[in-house]
Amino acid sequence: MSNLEIDLDRSSPVPLYFQVAEQISEAIRRGDLPPGSRLDNEILLADRLGLSRPTIRQAIQYLVDKGLLVRKRGVGTQVVHGQVKRSVELTSLYDDLRRAGQEPGTRVLSIDTVAADDGMAEVLGLPAGTELLRVERLRYAAGEPLALLHNWLPLGTAPLSASALEERGLYELLRAAGVRMRVANQRIGARAATPAEARLLDEHRGAPLLTMVRTTYDDQGRAVEHGSHVYRASHYSLEVTLIER
Repeated sequence: MSNLEIDLDRSSPVPLYFQVAEQISEAIRRGDLPPGSRLDNEILLADRLGLSRPTIRQAIQYLVDKGLLVRKRGVGTQVVHGQVKRSVELTSLYDDLRRAGQEPGTRVLSIDTVAADDGMAEVLGLPAGTELLRVERLRYAAGEPLALLHNWLPLGTAPLSASALEERGLYELLRAAGVRMRVANQRIGARAATPAEARLLDEHRGAPLLTMVRTTYDDQGRAVEHGSHVYRASHYSLEVTLIER
């Protein structure tokens, strides 16, 4: 890929690794890097772009995680073949339920404006005290409560109302408002239900819940929403496809 042009904007708030990854991804999409193409090794690529090896390694790892590249011992890093070239899509629980043929239901418990505390301001990359939209929803599937969803968004990201959120998913509304969600950092865990959560989710006190904390970024690298969700472990599981490196 020595002839691949990568233009970096070092004054941009978008991380350099993300700029590199996006341009390689676009070259793959255009067909400039067809399946089987080999990338320069990290040292050569870092030297050519004037970047550190950790930055290049992070860009390549991001594309490996998306399923666009694969590392092969003795061969190097290659563009993978067509059937797994498509990147993993950033979806919401609403999207997933609808695609599975389970018409999702939503009850909006609250929608209000709050000032970002230090922790939320850091997560969203905003000054402390910035006004945020906070949404709390209960998501149903097949008429049963499935998940309790909390989301925080910078004010003005999208026009959201309780009625719209009860009819459509949050990501669908963000896309309709022109928000181009590109990447998310997600952490999955587990814990016992609090009494309030157990009551809302129709579970017994202390029941196991899956937790998911996710921050979603647009194609400019700006945080557009932060979510902290809990799911009934008795009704919901996560399936992940792993790629050998």
